[in-house]
Amino acid sequence: MRIARFSIDGNVAFGAVEGEKPDELVLDIIKGIPFADFELSGTKVPLAPSDSRTRVRLLPPVLPNKVVAFGRNYADHAKELGNEVPDAPFAFFKPSTSVIGPGDEIQYPSFSEDLHHEAELAVVIGRMCREVPRERVKDVILGYTCANDLTARDVQKREKQWARAKGFDTSCPLGPWVETDLDPSDLTIQLTVNGQQRQLGRTSEMIHSIEDLIVNITEAMTLLPGDVILTGTPAGVGPLTVGDEVAVTIEGIGTLTNKVVKRG
Repeated sequence: MRIARFSIDGNVAFGAVEGEKPDELVLDIIKGIPFADFELSGTKVPLAPSDSRTRVRLLPPVLPNKVVAFGRNYADHAKELGNEVPDAPFAFFKPSTSVIGPGDEIQYPSFSEDLHHEAELAVVIGRMCREVPRERVKDVILGYTCANDLTARDVQKREKQWARAKGFDTSCPLGPWVETDLDPSDLTIQLTVNGQQRQLGRTSEMIHSIEDLIVNITEAMTLLPGDVILTGTPAGVGPLTVGDEVAVTIEGIGTLTNKVVKRG
């Protein structure tokens, strides 16, 4: 099931996305929230309605309490930036205020001159959990979505720690929806800028698996429903400029598209 979070005429709801062709997608509004038992209402609205008076807008698929991101989880990406491959998962945080949704604008940070894209598979947590054993990891996952771990590369290098470089407002686009029925072990990840391919990899190239990452972080802290785990980026990261349109596509999920604008 593809679960989207959306607004319609100012009201926010979750819905199950039905259909395959972009101009034929509809949302079956969910009764309740996807982190508990829910039913489909049977009330359906077009995702791209022909009636301009009905305004349907996709929002970030979840509003996480925290985004836990793992760096250097693809060997080729670590090498392209001159970094060693870590022996153990290497985590950092992006705040909830960094999250934006599909179609939202990425604001180029005023304190950086070297903004980079990083396409990633994101894991959405479905239930509160702590100290999750490896064999129970699948039980705590709601599903998967696309992410772009935007990074002020010059600031990251200069400041050594990553709070500002990776945590600025609009630095974590997520979407377009959460896919709940997916085997994430070997999916194609690609990223384009203005239609030109920049990144291409497969999730099977991860150094540390999704099970590794969730076991690692839940040894230290509790994850809450809606929290997001970013699993690392394949090689090919590079700069963005104002006016660029950047799109992350993950096999079995869909495409997350955002445009870079000047912060103002």
